[in-house]
Amino acid sequence: QVQLVESGGGLVQAGGSLRLSCAASGSTFGIAGMGWYRQAPGKQRDLVASISRSGNTVYADSVKGRFTISRDNAKNTLYLQMNSVKPEDTAVYYCTARRGVNDYWGQGTQVTVSS
Repeated sequence: QVQLVESGGGLVQAGGSLRLSCAASGSTFGIAGMGWYRQAPGKQRDLVASISRSGNTVYADSVKGRFTISRDNAKNTLYLQMNSVKPEDTAVYYCTARRGVNDYWGQGTQVTVSS
């Protein structure tokens, strides 16, 4: 089992920055891809960004150039640097990790962007 705990969410003004972290614990050996998803009220959960163990990244078009995903494999921690945030970035952000055939999810952290 892998446990994921997100932190760093909160209230930020439009144009500001926020850094999310996701700490993995438990059976972390063999974690491959990791990623961030978000879900706004009444909407589906969508991919924000993902990163492979070797560092290859994928971003949603809506966040390209503003958000940066990174990971520290030694610390089993995933990050999401959010710059130039917009009100439409308001959502609950979830961390996910894949180990073998299993996907694990964190409990989510709320990000609210005020205009």
